[in-house]
Amino acid sequence: MILTCCVIDDEPLAVDLLESYVNKTPFLRLEGKYPSAVAALPALSENPPDLLFLDIQMPGLNGLEFSRIAGRHTRIVFTTAFEQYALDSYKVNALDYLLKPVSYADFVQAAEKALQWFELSRKAVPEPVAGTPGAGGYESIFIKTEYKLVQIELKKILYVEGLKDYVKIYIEGEPHPVLSLMSMKAMEELLPATRFIRVHRSFIVQPEKIKVIERNRIVFGKTYIPVSDSYKAAFMEFLGRYSLLPKI
Repeated sequence: MILTCCVIDDEPLAVDLLESYVNKTPFLRLEGKYPSAVAALPALSENPPDLLFLDIQMPGLNGLEFSRIAGRHTRIVFTTAFEQYALDSYKVNALDYLLKPVSYADFVQAAEKALQWFELSRKAVPEPVAGTPGAGGYESIFIKTEYKLVQIELKKILYVEGLKDYVKIYIEGEPHPVLSLMSMKAMEELLPATRFIRVHRSFIVQPEKIKVIERNRIVFGKTYIPVSDSYKAAFMEFLGRYSLLPKI
């Protein structure tokens, strides 16, 4: 697999260094380099790359702001000289965070993480089970975990928890969740919207599996899943629309 990538940095030396790293990494292909996020915006809006090496402190539009408007297909690796932005990078779901001066070893590690993410996300597609009726009415999905594909029946999924670059899929009757390298957004798109709903930045649930909702928290055994304010209205509408639970 070849990943297309771009570099955005207002320091010419940093751009040259990252370009040299890209050129000697076989699975990367440089599509463009830009001195600012503002300069990159038109080109990247039309042809978003797979991977973006993005500086944070830049005039006009900083890297954190740009990452929020980048296409959902693009994965972000921040490159910066300032450690204090590490927490902010996780909030915008960055794939990695590299401190300048960036070594080639760290660069390759981040690039390989991106490669693995794309390989898993492209393999983790819904596969209809034999005998499943109706177009799109699949009853299971295949998830890549620990270098193997595992088939998971939708009816057995209780909830999904996002954990940085990974998701944990909790399955009815199973003592341990299935761990897979993929984003919550990719998982949300994979699951049928008629059966699953996101209730928090870090949680997707299957409402028909819910037995108890207590004080804006969904109860699965000893686990309490919060329903955040930004998802509450949609969650309650979902419950009412499909009559999975009485309105509360």
